[in-house]
Amino acid sequence: MKSQGAIREDEERIRQRVRALPDDKRLQFFTQAEQELKDPDTYAVLNYLFVAGLHHFYLGKSLRGTINLCIFITGTVMLFTGLAGFGLLLIIAITVVELRDLFNSQSVVQDYNNEVIERIYRTVSQDE
Repeated sequence: MKSQGAIREDEERIRQRVRALPDDKRLQFFTQAEQELKDPDTYAVLNYLFVAGLHHFYLGKSLRGTINLCIFITGTVMLFTGLAGFGLLLIIAITVVELRDLFNSQSVVQDYNNEVIERIYRTVSQDE
């Protein structure tokens, strides 16, 4: 994960490049960005409510979301079998891993949004 400073520098660099676009391209950029940017608070709420990793699906990280969800479901099912201790350990492990994302949700989503606006910028600027 990038540092807060690196994420802010990336954001500022992209903003400066977008400001240099002609008005019609800038409008096209902002229209597309408005549709694709994600909200850090939504990400944090999904992470807080669903420890299983469903917040990864919100950012389009389906593989990581699926792995986390499978581990969480496996742990939950094991709670009702003779392996309850191992199931509890799985749930605690996935919770600890996801807590890092919860506490860094602003940075995680901003970094994701920087990647999105960089991609949109490249698409819009290539149309010139």
